[in-house]
Amino acid sequence: MKSQATQKSALQFVLVLGGVSLFADITYEGARSITGPFLAVLGASGTVVGIVAGFGEFVGYGLRLVSGYVSDRTGYYWGITLVGYGLTLAAIPLLALAGRWEVAAALLIAERMGKAIRTPVRDAMLSHATNQIGRGWGFGLHEAMDQIGALLGPLVVAAVLYLEGSYRTSFGLLAVPALMAFSLLLAARSVHPTPEQFEVKVPVLQGTGFRQVFWIYLAAVCLIAAGYADFPLIAYHFKKAAVVPDNMIPMCYAMAMGVDGLAALIFGRLFDRLGLSVLIAAALISSLFAPLVFLGGLSFAVAGMVVWGIGMGAQETVMKAAVVEMVARERRGSAYGMFHMGFGLFWFLGSAVMGWLYDISLPSLVVFSVAIQLAAIPFFLLAARKS
Repeated sequence: MKSQATQKSALQFVLVLGGVSLFADITYEGARSITGPFLAVLGASGTVVGIVAGFGEFVGYGLRLVSGYVSDRTGYYWGITLVGYGLTLAAIPLLALAGRWEVAAALLIAERMGKAIRTPVRDAMLSHATNQIGRGWGFGLHEAMDQIGALLGPLVVAAVLYLEGSYRTSFGLLAVPALMAFSLLLAARSVHPTPEQFEVKVPVLQGTGFRQVFWIYLAAVCLIAAGYADFPLIAYHFKKAAVVPDNMIPMCYAMAMGVDGLAALIFGRLFDRLGLSVLIAAALISSLFAPLVFLGGLSFAVAGMVVWGIGMGAQETVMKAAVVEMVARERRGSAYGMFHMGFGLFWFLGSAVMGWLYDISLPSLVVFSVAIQLAAIPFFLLAARKS
């Protein structure tokens, strides 16, 4: 039963975890904006930078399945979350001390490992609190705060560099939001040691796997991921085709992140009222980004980044919120681990295909992106019917 006091406490928990993500994003998104040039300064080649980035993402998504499974088996949700955040928030400031690219690469991979360890467990804890305030709205609030940090981090680093600071100074300064994030996390654990109490435990039939609807839904999610171009490819096109001036390319990304945060709140509210049908609308809208950014001029490129941001907002809120109703409470950590691993794997595969198509034919890239995203809609419809 939802009392006003419980709802207020749940909202407080979501906001505090949102604050943790805000400061954590300032830390690692700020760092990610300069890690490429920093590795170059340390003597790394372009091949090394590509391998480090690719391997880091592979580790970052692959470990999520393990982390989610372990959290369900042990029940150590807070312990695993603290380890994950601690690893990330320690690795970034330590980059200021790295004297070789090998050391910096190891720290960057450690940061991705930390994100992998904490993400499915944090999402599982959030899911309990969103039971009180609305699944979509709760995940939407968290994503909006997360994106504020994603905006502020690169801006902080840019300001440091503008004031004649070095890369090392930037990494060292990022220790401040890192400490704030970890302090907030400890406070959240102290005030809400058992977030699962926000949700009444409902007896369920025991089974050896997830329900069929989850796998149907995951297939749709993977198709969306495969058809979504990563920003580095979009930025590469903007630069190579001279569609967007160099100084405006980071601003396009910042604008998309702002749209992402706003869309997260809107789609979150709509999901609580309309359910999975919201994802069908989101897929229709987001499928338009590819022709806009890859085939148009400056105006179309800006419009395309707005659409791209809308799609990202839906992916980070509604897609996560929908998982909650498809799996038993005791298996949410594993479910989110599987969700993130599938999403990350198909994002990587789709990005590789689109990168190959870019060198062959831009229209082919656009057709691939649009077609594979639209192919997800029948799976969303089937999942909605079965759930």
